[in-house]
Amino acid sequence: MAIGGKNRHQHDAVTGNTALSAIQTITKNSGLAFPKNFIWGVATAAPQIEGASCVHGKGESIWDRFAQTPGKVRNGDTLDIACDHYRRYRSDFRLIHSLGVRNYRMSIAWPRIFPEGEGTPNAKGLDFYKRQLDALGELGITPWVTMFHWDLPQALETRFGGWRDRRVVDAFALYAETIVKVFGDRVRHWITLNEILCFTRLGYGTGQKAPGLKLPEKEVLKTYHNALLCHGHGVRAVREHGARGAKVGLTDNCGISIPVTETPEDIEAARVEFQRDNWLTLDAVYRGGYNERMLREAGDDAPKPLKGDFDLISLPTDFLGLNIYTGKFVRAGRRGKPEVVPFPENYPTADTAWLKILPQSMYWGPRFASELYGVKEIHITENGCGYNDKPAPDGSISDLHRRDLVRNYLGELLRGIRDGNPVKGYFLWSLIDNFEWEDGYDMRFGIVHCDFKTQRRTPKLSAKWYSRVVSENRLV
Repeated sequence: MAIGGKNRHQHDAVTGNTALSAIQTITKNSGLAFPKNFIWGVATAAPQIEGASCVHGKGESIWDRFAQTPGKVRNGDTLDIACDHYRRYRSDFRLIHSLGVRNYRMSIAWPRIFPEGEGTPNAKGLDFYKRQLDALGELGITPWVTMFHWDLPQALETRFGGWRDRRVVDAFALYAETIVKVFGDRVRHWITLNEILCFTRLGYGTGQKAPGLKLPEKEVLKTYHNALLCHGHGVRAVREHGARGAKVGLTDNCGISIPVTETPEDIEAARVEFQRDNWLTLDAVYRGGYNERMLREAGDDAPKPLKGDFDLISLPTDFLGLNIYTGKFVRAGRRGKPEVVPFPENYPTADTAWLKILPQSMYWGPRFASELYGVKEIHITENGCGYNDKPAPDGSISDLHRRDLVRNYLGELLRGIRDGNPVKGYFLWSLIDNFEWEDGYDMRFGIVHCDFKTQRRTPKLSAKWYSRVVSENRLV
């Protein structure tokens, strides 16, 4: 033989190495890389994962009460144990570290700090979060701390109606000042509130979420205004008591309009619809007042601001957090008027019925927020999907549907960044399966599976894929 076996194997090895090198070169230059220093993270919320709902001085939250009310939460699930993160946080943080993720969005439970909503802070609650933040620091994980993620102290709801009453603003101001003073040396990234729409309109208007009330529009708009004032106090607390260089912003779940065709007329129709859907929050925060058209439409139901309210509400922020899951399609109708196109019956949907799969929302949400409100820095503070994932017989969870959804959304996010959208970071929701509000524990958003009986954690296929995305800073 002209070529011996040994030489042939060497030839094959060289050929294989050359082919691998070529693939790596193609991949590296494929245009799927994110900007240098792009922030990758995962997200959770205290009431959804901590458990320990009534230990070490923690007070009852409106979600504790809501979940204990028959018929409010699927299967009668409660927050009592959740993911037992209160006891397992160190191992959960090691799990984050093992995935190569170095940014973690978490929240502080207001009733763990102030069991009655105000008064004297609970030392054991403060110590718990000090230990959490120190544990993150030891692993080199940067905390992004949400001040309020829906768990209003039940005492405030009982005493004066919670978000309906302006006294909630004073209570939140004390709470925000307290946590910034105590944790400010450990936290440089603060988020004031999570999704005002959900804890106001869906809590007090539709009754879908805690406290489960169905009140007139006038009362609902009061809750919006009081929430906006609390956002302002969150910003003020960071400016007055935060560490040098600390950043603060609001996280909003904007209604996102997507042009049916990317033509000037449909884009403009979608832009108009976007502002109308979001003017109650974004006009107040970024333009220093309520939109005149909104006020006309609300009539006597419109909020009644006091002097100085909008000076507080519109205090400058450092970024806008966007929680992006879905949206709606819009086209230009007669005379260019926005026309919402209804979804057909078989439109692709996650197991959560409300989550219509629209990757383009990740492009148009940041674009319109930037164009209409001059936002200079945006972070996607939540994105993901709910499926009722079940382990295979060998214990693995091949959640290809989640991997594919997130990858497609990230593709649109990258397209937007290339077009100038000022998105600087992305936090996948969620690190771990958890208490998914009124859906209880059936609906799983995690990239890590949680067996709620044994509390065993199992990274899903999506976790391993996301870890690779983070480590290479590109779509893989």
